[in-house]
Amino acid sequence: MTADPILTSDIVGLTKAAPLSRRGFMTATAATAAGYTLAAGPVRADVIKTDTQGLDAGDAKVKVADGEMPVYFARPSGVSNPPVVLVAMEIFGLHEYIKDVTRRLGKLGAFAIAPDYYFRKGVDLTKVTDMAQLIPLVNSKPDAELLADLDSTVAFAKSQGGDTNRLGIIGFCRGGRNVWEYAAHNSDLKAGVAFYGPLVDPPNPLWPKSPTQLAPEMKAPVIGFYGEADTGIPVATVEALKAALAENKKTAEFKIYPGAPHGFHADYRSSYRKEAAEDAWSQMQAWFKKYGVLS
Repeated sequence: MTADPILTSDIVGLTKAAPLSRRGFMTATAATAAGYTLAAGPVRADVIKTDTQGLDAGDAKVKVADGEMPVYFARPSGVSNPPVVLVAMEIFGLHEYIKDVTRRLGKLGAFAIAPDYYFRKGVDLTKVTDMAQLIPLVNSKPDAELLADLDSTVAFAKSQGGDTNRLGIIGFCRGGRNVWEYAAHNSDLKAGVAFYGPLVDPPNPLWPKSPTQLAPEMKAPVIGFYGEADTGIPVATVEALKAALAENKKTAEFKIYPGAPHGFHADYRSSYRKEAAEDAWSQMQAWFKKYGVLS
């Protein structure tokens, strides 16, 4: 590993985000107490909070080849065989925003489960405040290990009564990239939803193929949500993947939100754009219903 961290497109988009608005932000102490990482900058005071009413939600451990991986899950109480939706987190660890998204999916009837696939680093990423420290940790995650972790999460959900015949995946930022990677990996996946996931990777032997290179191998329909003002993922990059998927006769859709920066769904950051976030969330539900993940 070189001394200078590899700047992936998601990190570029995060670090060149729009300036802070006049909305209130939590103090560093309050943000940490609420379970948010500070590596992404100040945390908004008016973040969305989803309760657990009607849900079984909490922490669990998933057996993987070399240990036990922490996960957070949420599922509707008293419902048998709910569909399974994997939640692929950002690079900031299994923090409160990702947990809240998991609960939102639980409210939609899914057995939603977010694996902490960076757990082997031995560091709680939600407590890392320095991007220079964080980047080498997350960039050293091999794709082969990532895909195996996601497969193990699916197996766990099935063992807990989840209906993996209705399997979906949703991801944000680096997790959005992981959606594309998993859609090329798992032929049992019914549909994927990628929020501003990087599509072209910098050279890294641990990441053999970028999402764009995997276009011919996609096994499930994916919808991608991107921001026109994303400084890390140019619109031309999105259009290139769109063309590659069409050329290979793969099912995919894209929506690019005018003026939206990277992280426009992340309601805890200054990059949040309410209108774009709500529209994408609505389209996500329609996509999962169209392909049989949600009913």
